[in-house]
Amino acid sequence: MSDPIAMPVLSKFYGIVIGMLYEPKHSAHVRAFYEGNEMVVSLQPVRLIRGDAPARARSMVLEWAARHRRELLIDWQRCATSQVPLAIPPLT
Repeated sequence: MSDPIAMPVLSKFYGIVIGMLYEPKHSAHVRAFYEGNEMVVSLQPVRLIRGDAPARARSMVLEWAARHRRELLIDWQRCATSQVPLAIPPLT
């Protein structure tokens, strides 16, 4: 499990923390943390690729990622060039 404190936080909502840690060997993705669970969500296409959480949290993370996919891909590129990713509004 990754340490959510060690990566930049992009958004927080309903107890879910979304972070991004650039990994050059992997495609664009975010990590979501909820009550001790970690999910890795691909951005191309938006889908759960690893981990698990309660269905409601999983659904909210996927909805949020789909809504903000463009911003997330920009943040991935920012991370690739050693820039800090920008915060993204929470799911409301």
